[in-house]
Amino acid sequence: MTKTKPAKKAADKYSAAAPQDPMAAMYEETLKSFSEGSIIPGKIIEIRDNAVLIDIGYKSEGLVPISEFREPETIKVGDTIEVLLQKLEDDSGMVVLSVQLAEQQRNWDRVFSSFEEGGIIDGKLVHRVKGGMIVDVGVEAFLPGSQLDIVPVRNADELLGQTLQFKILKINKERRNIVLSRRELLEDQRRSQRKDLLADIKIGQSRVGVVKNITDFGAFIDLNGMDGLLHITDMSWGRINHPSEMLSVGQEIEVLILDVNMEKERISLGLKQKTPNPWDGIAQRYPVGTRITGPVVNIMPYGAFVEIEQGVEGLVHVSEISWTKRVAKASDELAVGDIVEAIILSVSAEDKKISLGIRQTESNPWDEVQDKYPIGARVSGKVRNFTTYGAFVELEQGIDGMIHVSDMSWTRKVNHPSEVVNKGQDVECVVLEVDASNQRISLGLKQAQEDPWAALTSKYSIGQIVTGKVTKMAPFGAFVELAEGIDGLVHISQISEERVANIRDVLNVGDEVTARIVKIDPAERRIGLSIKAAALPDEEFSVSDDMLQGLQPGENLVDLAGAFDQVFGDSNVKPEEWHPGQK
Repeated sequence: MTKTKPAKKAADKYSAAAPQDPMAAMYEETLKSFSEGSIIPGKIIEIRDNAVLIDIGYKSEGLVPISEFREPETIKVGDTIEVLLQKLEDDSGMVVLSVQLAEQQRNWDRVFSSFEEGGIIDGKLVHRVKGGMIVDVGVEAFLPGSQLDIVPVRNADELLGQTLQFKILKINKERRNIVLSRRELLEDQRRSQRKDLLADIKIGQSRVGVVKNITDFGAFIDLNGMDGLLHITDMSWGRINHPSEMLSVGQEIEVLILDVNMEKERISLGLKQKTPNPWDGIAQRYPVGTRITGPVVNIMPYGAFVEIEQGVEGLVHVSEISWTKRVAKASDELAVGDIVEAIILSVSAEDKKISLGIRQTESNPWDEVQDKYPIGARVSGKVRNFTTYGAFVELEQGIDGMIHVSDMSWTRKVNHPSEVVNKGQDVECVVLEVDASNQRISLGLKQAQEDPWAALTSKYSIGQIVTGKVTKMAPFGAFVELAEGIDGLVHISQISEERVANIRDVLNVGDEVTARIVKIDPAERRIGLSIKAAALPDEEFSVSDDMLQGLQPGENLVDLAGAFDQVFGDSNVKPEEWHPGQK
């Protein structure tokens, strides 16, 4: 609050004076010119260690702390400076003056008279406060943190001490409050620059920009007016997994303008387009059959990508990794960083695809298989693995043959190879077929053994009485083992003279029975038996139609012992539906 106050001593001194005294009137008039809160000139009359004595033409002087002077070493006795009169008298009778407050008042007056909201002002960032920063523009102004820059500033302390331009957002004269924005000023400048840039930019131009931001799919480049997108696919002719492998924020790079969308104000940029496309003339540089060496740069389940030269990769499919191994996944044999040799199998410059083969760098062992394993040759090997339909036998490193379940036994139907052989078992087989192109060798286990049915006609004859044990039963009859691997069928009608409704009423597995042979078919591996006919004298025996009931060729009732497994898996199988000869 501004007020005019006469000094107490002066009032006492002149209180006795007559109103007509001219000296008293002059002193009263002098006192009226000193108003608290006003800026007045003063003369430096003494410089002390921590204060400066200043005469303002008043009855007493004032002391100003030397710390209020920006450059105390430059002041000297006799200098005239402006001070703010804070108080005409303190308790010691001296005036209270401030150089600093006078400067602030002049600065506020300058700001209020020279600037308005929306104006541009220079200021120095002096220190951080909660929510923003303090800027010295002659007076202290507040810069909110959100108004510091267009993009988030990671370390605002790096800007402290810098003098920058700001836009005045708000001025409150009563509260002496100023709010600034650097962001709005930058945005205004960028709008103007964007307009100029769009008017001048053209596809195919080279432009220098600064990497502003990096994402998984690319990088945004500041072209001094607006941002352009440099997609990851346009960074390099070669493989990169992330843009950060090539670029860093703040880096200055030269890019090529690929596309400009004026409506959406979008610019697409390219970096790799500044260098020749390595796929141009690729077929001439790498004709089919060329041997190359390069590192594995990527692994997929279906194959491995090998770098042939910068920006050019070829694919080694899993099927082209080994002649002898069945590679399920490329990672089973290769790893990123491995240096491999490969042969160019095919080149497609249009599709940017090159097929490579690693196995082609070595001779194909299957080319020699036909000579080493001719059909009919006896071979030995170790059972390596099973499938439901057969067993794989390793004949040599990387060369397997397969024994199909149908070629495992002469005398039984094999449902799974584990019924006959075990993993790791050494077996002797016969080569049945060789298909080198498809890398297949068919082996026979039973063919390496004597066929028990081959001597059947010399051992058995029609009408001969034989003894054997019941091994299996079906609703239509019982199977009787005559020798190892040789079974005959007693049809239910040939068990007894009396009608048998249920075979299990008269026979059980393990029963020993005597029967007469009524049918022999070595080609079909069938023997028909009759228990009833065994009771007839030899001279009265003859094969009749009723003995062959159920044993007709089309009914296929008698076969290898192994085929019986099929029958007893289903107790409801009818004789005419049973085909034990089928695999």
